[in-house]
Amino acid sequence: MGNGNRPTPEFRREAVRLALTSGRTRREIAEDLGIGLSKLTRWLSRERGAGEPVEASMDLHAELKRLRRENTVLKQERDILKNRSGPQPACAG
Repeated sequence: MGNGNRPTPEFRREAVRLALTSGRTRREIAEDLGIGLSKLTRWLSRERGAGEPVEASMDLHAELKRLRRENTVLKQERDILKNRSGPQPACAG
């Protein structure tokens, strides 16, 4: 993005969405997107002022965190079951 062009509304919305849901720091997101941290913070402030309340975005963050933990547990359970069953014998036929 560092080419001097103005970011599109879609780019701003995606940056805000990442900042609210990715679990990464604002600084990491801003660096990855090639924008300044203050610009991302300003976009977040505008989004929060115009859109959903701050509590709702925090709820989304908490839900994302819960789902990630649940996903990790399910993957571990799947791997345990895979290893427990071992290789299947070939069918004689």
